[in-house]
Order: sequence, then C-alpha cells, then structure tokens
Amino acid sequence: MRNNFWYDMFLETLNEKFPKKSQLTEALMDLLSLEREAIYRRLRKDVLFTVYEVATIARAWNISLDSLLNTSEENPAFQLELLRSVNPTDNDFRVMNNFVDSLLSLKQDPNAEYIEACNILPMVLLSGFPQLIKFYTFAWMYRYGGENSSCSFTQTVPSEKVMEWERIHYKNLVNIPHVQFIWDAKIFQYLINEIKYYASIYLITPEEEDLIKQDILAFLDYMEEVSRKGHFPETNNKVNLYISKTNIDTGYACYCSDKIKASKIRTFIMNVTVSRDSRLFNDQRKWLHLKKRAAIQISGADEKQRIDFFRQQRQLVDSLPGAYHKTKELDYMIMY
Repeated sequence: MRNNFWYDMFLETLNEKFPKKSQLTEALMDLLSLEREAIYRRLRKDVLFTVYEVATIARAWNISLDSLLNTSEENPAFQLELLRSVNPTDNDFRVMNNFVDSLLSLKQDPNAEYIEACNILPMVLLSGFPQLIKFYTFAWMYRYGGENSSCSFTQTVPSEKVMEWERIHYKNLVNIPHVQFIWDAKIFQYLINEIKYYASIYLITPEEEDLIKQDILAFLDYMEEVSRKGHFPETNNKVNLYISKTNIDTGYACYCSDKIKASKIRTFIMNVTVSRDSRLFNDQRKWLHLKKRAAIQISGADEKQRIDFFRQQRQLVDSLPGAYHKTKELDYMIMY
C-alpha cells in the first residue's frame, strides 16, 4: 500500500508539471529515450518506472523524492524549485512554463487567489515596463553575476525568452479572480536609492536614468489606475493593494484554487523558490493575510491616502537627476 501511494504521488507530480498528457509524454520520451508506447505503459502503471528512470526524472525536473516518501506531519519535507530568471537553463524554462500554466488554471476557479508581499516591485507586474525589467536584470548581474558583475546598464540585454515569459506571466495573473499585493512602504525609496548608486559609479548614464525614470512614472500611473478602480482594466478582476506599516524583508507569495496550492519566496532579486508543500503553503498564506492587519488598503478605499501615496512616490522619482537635470547644472556652471 505504501509503495502504491508513493508511486501514485510521483505520477500526480508529473501530471502537475505537465497538465497536458501529450506534453508529458513527449517530455518523458525525450528525457528517457523511450518509445511512446513504453511511456504510456508506465503512466498506466502496466509497467513501473525503474529506479534509474525515477532518479533521472527527479534530477531533471527538480522533484523532491523526500517529499514523496515522507508523509509525517511532525517532519514535513519540502519540494523546492529554484527558478533562475537571469541566464535560465532549458529546465528553468520548463519549470517557468509549468508555473505560468498553473496560474492560468486558476482562471477556472471563481474562488482562486493570488497574494504577494514584497519590498521590490513585483516582477509579475512589469511586463509592460521593459526598462524596469532591464534594471532588475542589471542589478542582479552586478550583485551575483560573477565575471559579469562589472557589466553596465548599457551592456545588459535581458533574454527575449524571459521577456516573453514575463508577458505570459502577467496575462495569466490578470485572469485570476482575486489578487492582492502588500508593498513595503519604502518600495520606491529602495529602488530610487539603487538607481542613484549605480549612476554615481557610472554604470548607468544620465540618459538611461531618464529612460528608467519614465518607466517608473508610467508604472505609477498604471498602478494608480488599478488601485483607484480596484480591478485590472484588462479583465475587471479584483485587485487589492496594501501598503505595509512594517518592513517586508523579501518577496513572499501564495496562489491557490481547489486543485492547486503553492507558495513562492523571492531570492537574489530575480530568482524564485517555489514549493508545493501544503504545510508551508498554509503557514505562509496565514502570515500574508495577517500582514494586512499592519497595512493600509489604498485600492478602492481611502481616496486621500491613495492620492497621497502616489504623489509621494512621484516626488521620489523626480529626485532622480537624469540627463535633463545634468544639462541644467552644466548650463548654470557655464553661465557663472
């Protein structure tokens, strides 16, 4: 019975990664170099995957065998998937695609929910703002890029596949019936401080500063419209935006429906660790909802606080010197 349960859980995990049977079959054929009928027999349980085949699949697709074997409530095991958004591998893209597919499936459930708390701008909202995606890619390379750490903003070129993935990511998000964001009150202050620092060491030019500045202002315009209406303009699905009164140390998110429960933690700016462990999901979701108790809702609610918040953020953005201010300073020096 125990072996049957373990194998059923293993097959269920494969089906979660590839909801379409044809995709799962093709992926297994490529990975294991087996004929289609041989894969069918294994999926029907006429023949079991060998230990070597299970190990190969688990290693290639980041499946935690510990989580399948360990069912103890006192000693839960966690299945983690680390997604590298900068220089992703083929396996990263496979995991990314599974992730956005799971978000798409939430569209079918009227009670589905996505909730995220963060201290940097949520990547899922940035698909229409390429300069911001480029900036976060550049910041990642500066901090964690090794030999590419001296790469300038000019030299940073985000992968087109990643940009397309972010567009799909956003498209699937706006189709979720209930979405909530909890932002650190200093989320834009952190961003502006970083831009100023990189500009001070000449890795971002004044002209590039202006381009980033325009994207931030456009993002603020968009989010102010979303928070004023209380829903995404593309789908009319509900969005709640909160500003936390306490610090948020990194990015945390949960998404769920009747069929899916998952949580994610943002690491190293653009990397995401995803877990489907139910205990971790329940704890993190509870924490996220409690976090709203120490936050101000500015979407579809207090108009004055919403207006004040976005006005203050625009003032912060205006503190970026950029090419325009640099020119004015130069004119002043020449004049006197």
